[in-house]
Amino acid sequence: MTASSSVINNRIPAGVLVLPKSVSRRVQAAWGIVGALIMLGIWQVVAMAQVFGTAVPTVVATFAELLSLLGTSAFWSEVGITVLISLAGLTFSAVLGILLGILIGTSPVIRALSLAIFEFLKPIPPIVILPLAVMVLGPTWPMAFVLVAFGCSLAIVMQTASGVQDTDPVALSTARSYGMKALEIKTRIVLPSASPYIGTAMRVAAPTALVITVVAGLLGGAPGLGKSIYQAQAAGNTDTLFALVTVLGLLGLVFHAVSTWTEAKALHWHPSHREVSL
Repeated sequence: MTASSSVINNRIPAGVLVLPKSVSRRVQAAWGIVGALIMLGIWQVVAMAQVFGTAVPTVVATFAELLSLLGTSAFWSEVGITVLISLAGLTFSAVLGILLGILIGTSPVIRALSLAIFEFLKPIPPIVILPLAVMVLGPTWPMAFVLVAFGCSLAIVMQTASGVQDTDPVALSTARSYGMKALEIKTRIVLPSASPYIGTAMRVAAPTALVITVVAGLLGGAPGLGKSIYQAQAAGNTDTLFALVTVLGLLGLVFHAVSTWTEAKALHWHPSHREVSL
């Protein structure tokens, strides 16, 4: 048993069984599959009983329509556009948010000048500026990109700034005493200290980017799966509608899994992402 594991074990109450992270993840995945099967069973029963009339198709009909869509090039084009807009907006938000967050967190003057602006913008959801974005940019992919950037960048800026402000002052003083320059301090001390905050913001922002992209197509007419969902709803094609919603749910799971995995790999040195040795 290592010294770190003995410290962790000392914090665990007696009689509590703690599983290694690898085992815990497998157990969680198994329970997740069971939960999904239960949900599908309830869905099938509700559809067959016609609790909501014919508005809810059966699971069999939905997945049959999904298999049909998988064989069309238009479907994959819409999926690709949705994913590209989401990733482009998320990447832009990350770069902009991290740079602004570091600037705000390290400069009291800039923090004082920008605090009121960000506090004003923070509670405004992207859907509020959707009419303005459509009026200016039209029902295009740049409109969806702008909405994603607006919806994701603010949280990343605020989280990064909080992480920068939480940097250990002793570490900063030590770095200065060793003659490290300002840029070196930011890259070797400040940025690693803020990395857990940035990782959390990115993990939350990844599914958010997908949701905003879909909303931009659903309500603003931007290309992608959101527009296809609106068209299926307008035509009364419930099988296609539920199939596309299922695809979006699966994409959301993929976005969440990839962002969580990326955070764990990028922050493998952080205590919260280390394997527990028992």
